[in-house]
Amino acid sequence: MFGYTYPLADLLGTMLGFFLFIIWFWLLIIIFTDIFRSHDMGGFAKALWVIFVIVLPFLGILVYLIARGAKMHERAAEAAAQQQKAMDQYIKQAAGTSGTADQLAKLADLKEKGVISQAEFDSQKAKLLT
Repeated sequence: MFGYTYPLADLLGTMLGFFLFIIWFWLLIIIFTDIFRSHDMGGFAKALWVIFVIVLPFLGILVYLIARGAKMHERAAEAAAQQQKAMDQYIKQAAGTSGTADQLAKLADLKEKGVISQAEFDSQKAKLLT
């Protein structure tokens, strides 16, 4: 009744091809991000890498991963750390948190009022001073 003209092997091949295309596209995004994030390359070197990856995409990706792949994780971690630092700084600024001296004064005031004990005061003071 219903004709089946697409064999299972062709379906698996199509799925594999689709998967490889997605991986290749993801690698392009990661590599372009890494190229422009890298501070150890000048503009001319970045332009050459971009042209190489665009003109010869498969070879360009493989060569980039071999030549500069070892440091990609370090550059990504550095960018994430900088982003986290900027976010923390923004949150502190937006929340209006003050400096360590003001926080210690607040802790001392809480201790004097009996809200926190001496042990809690010492523990919070140690956290602030480290």
